Amino acid sequence: MKIAIVQQPPVYLNKAKSIQRAVELMSDAAKQNCGLIVFPEAWLPGYPTFVWRLSPGADMKKTDELFALSQENSVDLSKDDLAPIKEAAKEHSIVVVIGHQELDGAVSGSTLFNSVAIIDADGKLLNNHRKLMPTNPERMVWGFGDGSTLRVVETAVGRVGALLCWENYMPLARFALYAQNIDIYCAPTWDSGSSWLATMQHIAREGGCWVVGCATSLEASDIPESVIYRDELFPNADEWINPGDAVIYQPFGGALAGPMHKEKGLLVAEVDVSAAKASRRKFDVAGHYSRPDVFNLTINRSPQSPVSFE
Repeated sequence: MKIAIVQQPPVYLNKAKSIQRAVELMSDAAKQNCGLIVFPEAWLPGYPTFVWRLSPGADMKKTDELFALSQENSVDLSKDDLAPIKEAAKEHSIVVVIGHQELDGAVSGSTLFNSVAIIDADGKLLNNHRKLMPTNPERMVWGFGDGSTLRVVETAVGRVGALLCWENYMPLARFALYAQNIDIYCAPTWDSGSSWLATMQHIAREGGCWVVGCATSLEASDIPESVIYRDELFPNADEWINPGDAVIYQPFGGALAGPMHKEKGLLVAEVDVSAAKASRRKFDVAGHYSRPDVFNLTINRSPQSPVSFE
């Protein structure tokens, strides 16, 4: 089975055009006989990198305006905004893991979440995980997820799970996925570089699974001129905002493909999904190596809501 990792930017803060680009990239991956395609963190409609470039106090007005633009272009699952991607998944018989900024259209109508959707090759949404803990200034943009979506799901290409960015530094969140017989562990992120790649390799060894890491490969020149405060936020037109570093690590082993650094396109590699289970003979962190008489993890999978209507 072939995996394709997207290392192309979206049309920044434009949901409709980014979804169209996603569908085109899915078609490109299908032409290369890929069974799985993975998009980076918050790829729809683009990671809010402005929160790291503005002062929380002095630039509050600018943050509010950029948040409003981001909110306007976020994915609302209650309106089936991912329908074109689900339809393309079914058309091409390809499993999709896609990071998206999600608008809570069902309760508050305003709060945003950093989410990752897993869509099967028949077009069905199998899981939509909301990031448990936004990092530092990300909390000016995103709310907190809950444990109801810490799930590994059965797909056409094997058992797939995903954690977002620095969630992958949370040992108990990782263990929650390991304990669900995971084959392919996806880590859409905004992080990159040697320390992040070391984490990806560690997870492949710790979990005995295929690990797919990917961030949005993005240059300042990719930001549309229509984005407010563009020139102030990205004054250097030649800047690589994020180098991408798409990578695939083998179960209990080294890199199979990548890292793809400061490049754009699709990183494609063929994997033997069954190698994950076989690799855990030596070290199965949620099996024969777990010592449940000493350690035990309890996960609250109840969906959390601020309101209950009776």
